[in-house]
Amino acid sequence: MSELTILFLRTSPLLCVLVLLSLPFKVISQDANTENTILLNLKQQLGNPSSIQSWNSSSSPCDWTGVTCGDDGSVSGLDLGEKNITETIPATVCDLKNLTFLYMNLNYIPGGFPKVLYNCTKLQYLDLSQNIFVGPIPDDIDKLSGLRYINLGANNFTGNIPPQIGNLTELLTLHLFQNQFNGTFPKEIGKLSNLEELGFAFNEFLPSSIPVEFGQLKKLRFLWMRQSNLIGEIPESLNNLSSLEHLDLAGNYLEGKIPDGLFSLKNLTNLYLFQNNFSGEITQRVETLNLVEIDLAMNHLNGSIPEDFGKLKKLQLLSLFDNHLSGEVPSSIGLLPALTTFKVFSNNLSGALPPKMGFYSKLVEFDVSTNQFSGQLPENLCAGGVLLGAVAFENNLSGRVPKSLGNCNSLHTIQLYSNSFSGEIPAGVWTASNMTYLMLSDNSFSGGLPSKLAWNLSRLELSNNRFSGPIPPGISSWVNLVDFKASNNLLSGEIPVEITSLPHLSNLLLDGNQFSGQLPSKIISWKSLTSLNLSRNALSGQIPEEMGSLPDLLYLDLSQNHFSGQIPLEFDQLKLIFLNLSSNHLSGKIPDQFDNLAYDNSFLNNSNLCAVNPILNFPNCYAKLRDSKKMPSKTLALILVLTVTIFLVTMTVTLFKVRDYQRKKAKRDLAAWKLTSFQRLDFTEANVLASLTENNLIGSGGSGKVYRVAINRAGDYVAVKRIWINEKMDHNLEKEFLAEVQILGTIRHANIVKLLCCISSESSKLLVYEFLENQSLDRWLHGRKRTSSMGTSSVHNSVLDWPTRFQIAMGAAQGLSYMHHDCSTPIIHRDVKSSNILLDSELKARIADFGLARILAKQGEVHTMSVVAGSFGYMAPEYAYTTRVNEKIDVYSFGVVLLELATGREPNSGDEHTSLAEWARQQFGQGKPVVDCLDPEIKEPCFLQEMTTVFNLGLICTHSLSSTRPSMKDVLEILRRGFADSNGEKKTGAELDVFPLLGTATSLSAKTQHETAI
Repeated sequence: MSELTILFLRTSPLLCVLVLLSLPFKVISQDANTENTILLNLKQQLGNPSSIQSWNSSSSPCDWTGVTCGDDGSVSGLDLGEKNITETIPATVCDLKNLTFLYMNLNYIPGGFPKVLYNCTKLQYLDLSQNIFVGPIPDDIDKLSGLRYINLGANNFTGNIPPQIGNLTELLTLHLFQNQFNGTFPKEIGKLSNLEELGFAFNEFLPSSIPVEFGQLKKLRFLWMRQSNLIGEIPESLNNLSSLEHLDLAGNYLEGKIPDGLFSLKNLTNLYLFQNNFSGEITQRVETLNLVEIDLAMNHLNGSIPEDFGKLKKLQLLSLFDNHLSGEVPSSIGLLPALTTFKVFSNNLSGALPPKMGFYSKLVEFDVSTNQFSGQLPENLCAGGVLLGAVAFENNLSGRVPKSLGNCNSLHTIQLYSNSFSGEIPAGVWTASNMTYLMLSDNSFSGGLPSKLAWNLSRLELSNNRFSGPIPPGISSWVNLVDFKASNNLLSGEIPVEITSLPHLSNLLLDGNQFSGQLPSKIISWKSLTSLNLSRNALSGQIPEEMGSLPDLLYLDLSQNHFSGQIPLEFDQLKLIFLNLSSNHLSGKIPDQFDNLAYDNSFLNNSNLCAVNPILNFPNCYAKLRDSKKMPSKTLALILVLTVTIFLVTMTVTLFKVRDYQRKKAKRDLAAWKLTSFQRLDFTEANVLASLTENNLIGSGGSGKVYRVAINRAGDYVAVKRIWINEKMDHNLEKEFLAEVQILGTIRHANIVKLLCCISSESSKLLVYEFLENQSLDRWLHGRKRTSSMGTSSVHNSVLDWPTRFQIAMGAAQGLSYMHHDCSTPIIHRDVKSSNILLDSELKARIADFGLARILAKQGEVHTMSVVAGSFGYMAPEYAYTTRVNEKIDVYSFGVVLLELATGREPNSGDEHTSLAEWARQQFGQGKPVVDCLDPEIKEPCFLQEMTTVFNLGLICTHSLSSTRPSMKDVLEILRRGFADSNGEKKTGAELDVFPLLGTATSLSAKTQHETAI
């Protein structure tokens, strides 16, 4: 049975009984042989789909798959949903004279609305959802006068919804959601006095207000107009919808006051109005005793939270975040017995929190951050034992952390930073079995650090408190810690060697404490460390030379300590963005890499340091050496004369022999090369050609080798791609070279790699790009896994956190959207994959490798390629067997990248038989929770909503039917909506809603879409 059939059965059980039972009067049955013939002809005209092979001449039609018969033996219904039908609906179907219902949803039926169905005179139930119908709904649709149920959702219908639809007076259900309607919807729908369900969600109608006439739909139970481009105010007439149970107007541009009467509808159970422009206060008259969920988030509501909300005994979700609400939270809300979710963050609320919050209900989500609450946290937040997060940062709360939180093993996160809490942390908080984030900075907490932490804790933030005592040796058990921030406390003693055994540590901030003694030297295991700040302590001894071997270290601050000795020569291997060694007792030479103005403040107040570069304000090292080891003048003169003599003899012997040859060869070689620049250059071809050696090789592939070339003494580099080496250039490689030059030489975008110039000769082709030091996304996502299986070390050992992955996804989407929609002639890349997304020093994305790209003559025009090119695991299915391409093949490939970012899996590692896209679709189709598919290394509660949304977006982008995939512009818009919350801290409850922008782009069943959106 199809998903939409299940939806139909759920919402209209009485109607289904009428369909499946016989009509109330006896009809004259068609001859069985005649119906047999009709159905066999229908099967042939539908292309003989394999899913209805049971249709044959040797059995009764009533025994066939998808065929329903009435009591008289005639065919009364056809359920041909999800049968892979790709043909138009033939007129033959209406030769079945008693046909009452026809389900052909979840197929690939093309063409316009099938007017042939007008001849089905007894048709009452029609489901054509999730096909690829196009064009308008016909003005004469009222010829289907007997219809009681019609579902045309998730297609490509456009234009207006005709007023004549209001003449279908028998209609109980009307679903037109998720199409491409770009016109208007009629007020005549208000004439459908029997209508119970109306679904117009996810359409780009012309800006329209809700017709006053909709208030006449007295039997309407379900009104779904999410993301429908609605404007104006909600009409007061909707207060007349006395049967209404579910109202969803979210994601529109509605404004003004919410009508008081909506809270007086006795049958209303779900109210969704978030992400509009409502202003004013929430009504104080709340009589909706059945209300289960109230979501008014992300509007412009002001005033206070109504006291009457405390009367809603069935209320489970109260979401009012991101408004301008003020005043106190009514204490009666803390007494609600069914409340599980309480989210009021980002308002101007004040006063004490309801003291009984969580005592009478099983609270799951609690987020009151960024308000002005004072007093203590409610003592019983976790009385129900299912609380996932206690989030109250950026308030004026004080007192101790409730002891009950120390007995709450369900907790994933406690975020109390930027308050005035004091006292010691309850012991159980440190070790709660599911704890992932513990963020307590900027308070007045005291006490010592624990020997044991929760096994999965990855983020511990304690800065700006009064924690004291040593770091316990038991820190070696904090094995999953990624961030440890304890700046500006009273911690003391030596930094224990056990801290160096934390394999995932990325940020270690211990500045502003009272640590003393020497640094541990065994720090080579800190392969993932990017930030180390130990400044403003009393550390002494030498800086360990092993620190120079930390591959990912970017920020290092050891200032204001008592370090002595030389700066290790191994520091030349570091790629630091920030370095501060000032105010110590260091001596000797400043390493060459840091002997420049970029680090002119990094070594202040170290009187015994010297420099080679006179730009820095330090003594010259050679002068100091000369002063310390003065040689007798006669000896020095003798050495100088001897050196000059040997040099002159050598030069005399060789100069005349090779001078002419070298000059001729140099001129001949350089003349053979042609440089074509696309940017302003500060180097010549000679700088590049001299450095194409194996020592500078950083990568190779099917189309050539890539070198890292220094172009000046300041340490600037470029990446040089050599297309051909010492053999005749392949025709395909020649085409790739020309494509890359043609495209990158003419486009400019922050998220597309810069082609600086090309250098070519008859025997070789060179492309010179900006150098991106963080290499490819592929190496960051999958490099460590390949290390364990292949033994290679040229990979990244750090784990990209979710905010960084989200930033990369948005950057890559911006680059692709520019190519598809903003170039004068659209460009398709044809080889989008994680190894072709490069990352700069800030881990921002650049699209690279345009050797397979093509410029389309017109946007959206389909091109046929003579050969298939691309990468397995990323290749859209239609490209593999038709070689017909448009922008949607890039959308598919980008969808795979999104799945990689969300799951951490490789594109061909779904399982032993499937690609990642197929695996993800199977997991979703089998009803498995999306959270089980996400990357366990970064799966954190505050990011789960965003990760789930990106996973769903990846599913939609990788739909097997190209016409149902979204455009890159739509994909980018979805990602932009979530970018402000991608750090997972400011709005832990923020929702990224995938479906509103996607038109028909979906691979999910209508039921799943319906419920997900709701």
